[in-house]
Amino acid sequence: MIIVRAPLRISFVGGGTDLAAFYRKSPGRVISGAIDKYVYVTITRTPFQKVSVRYSIGELVDHPRELQHNRVREALLDLGIGSGIEISSFSQLPGQTGLASSSAFSVALIKGLHALLGKKLDPTACAEGACRLEIDLVKEPIGKQDQYASAIGGLNVFQFDRNGSVSIEPVFLDYKHIIELENHLLLFFTGIVREASSVLLEQRKNTRDGSNVATLKKMADSVHAFRDGLMARDFKELGGILHEGWTRKKTLAGAVSNPVIDDLYKRALKRGAWGGKILGAGGGGCLLLFVDPNKKEQVAGELLSAAKKHGLADAAVIPFSFVQSGVEIIHER
Repeated sequence: MIIVRAPLRISFVGGGTDLAAFYRKSPGRVISGAIDKYVYVTITRTPFQKVSVRYSIGELVDHPRELQHNRVREALLDLGIGSGIEISSFSQLPGQTGLASSSAFSVALIKGLHALLGKKLDPTACAEGACRLEIDLVKEPIGKQDQYASAIGGLNVFQFDRNGSVSIEPVFLDYKHIIELENHLLLFFTGIVREASSVLLEQRKNTRDGSNVATLKKMADSVHAFRDGLMARDFKELGGILHEGWTRKKTLAGAVSNPVIDDLYKRALKRGAWGGKILGAGGGGCLLLFVDPNKKEQVAGELLSAAKKHGLADAAVIPFSFVQSGVEIIHER
């Protein structure tokens, strides 16, 4: 049995510039951090000529091509694994929250399947393998930032160059600085779940026709300003950068925000948040806010109260910490 875990991620600024529709025209750039919430994948060889996959549902088939789970199906077909295998997965947080659980799953799956075949992949190879799986094989309209963030771990600036290569610039903070950063952040699950694909398809179309390019260039350029503010511990300034980025992001596609999300965000600002954004493609998921630590409780209370009025029963504050480790095998026997 092989057990692999891959962390979820928080993306600060630059999201959307990791799409090929943009970085083929101009280099993309994202700054993000891995957090202590994980997707786990277990892989076991079995003596039966079947393929078993267990996630939110269970599948038992004779051949991978019969699987509904598109990522597992395409990965097994690509690697030539036809039968005698059981794959299970679970996550510490639900999917469709903007924390990149789908890409974390892909990263863990690629790591585990190669280990099953006796191959050791380094984090960069895992990231590229997951990108190939999701973008080339499954044909998802997504970028590369999530796979790299989950595979590499830590806080990083990722640059996506015109030729498709990715360069990695780690952001090194001591543990006191990390704790201070965490104390100024509030992660709030809105209770709204959404499929990222529909939002990203519209964004990709708008980028290809050129209407988004100038905005995305500004978003990529803001990454260095965010990194510099982070190093300077200027958390109020960082909130302002997130606010500016969120304002720009809402122009990329019509479904990035909605009246409920806008109301939650306005209420958070009114209660003292310095700025924030919806994580992931938009349309739902988690709201990330920079907040004075002395005001976090009142901002959280306001958000929970507002979510209840909107009928969002699953809304919750999510405690988290940043982690340095990326994808890793935690058991192999």
